Amino acid sequence: MRIVIMLLLGGLLPAGALWAQSTTAPAMGSPETDTVEVAQTSSDLAAGRKVAGMCRTCHGLDGMARIPIAPHIGGETVDYLMKQLHAFKSGEREHEMMSVVARGLSDAQIGNVATWFNHFEAAATLPSGKTEDDAPALCVGCHGANGISEVPDAPNLAGETNIYIETQIKAFRTGKRAHDIMTPIAKDLTDTEMQQASDWYSKIDLKITDPLGK
Repeated sequence: MRIVIMLLLGGLLPAGALWAQSTTAPAMGSPETDTVEVAQTSSDLAAGRKVAGMCRTCHGLDGMARIPIAPHIGGETVDYLMKQLHAFKSGEREHEMMSVVARGLSDAQIGNVATWFNHFEAAATLPSGKTEDDAPALCVGCHGANGISEVPDAPNLAGETNIYIETQIKAFRTGKRAHDIMTPIAKDLTDTEMQQASDWYSKIDLKITDPLGK
């Protein structure tokens, strides 16, 4: 009996990135079906984990950045991660390290590594004494008051360093990066507003966990 096994890893459904895979398996609910599902999930994650080995020095194997100029990517949506990697691969975005790495990845590898980092769960906690009302108003619509993205096209900002956030805002301001929403916002921000936004998100506590214990 042909079935479609839906892999809902780490928030793919809320992010609007539902991934389906067809296979042949016994009737639903049998022990054999459960075995097939687990095997497929493990295989897909194993492929992504292998590619992620190239990312661990900067981003960590769990997507928690190890250096201040790299973003945390654990728990990001598959669509967002794939879009950024394809941008580095095509030259739409440029970075002395990421461009080289992305150009060496196949489309399948990009999908695999995006799935790997997406399966992690990101949770954020505001600093003591702060509430969501204190968050920068221009940012919360997309990035959330706590730095966990509200839309699939925007990255999480919780726990990112000041230097990383400011660098990206300046890139949008100068045209090194382009985005329909971020470019005009960045151009209108004063240096003080940019620093305030960076300070807000950098002080949020971020936890990245693996719900599958991989």
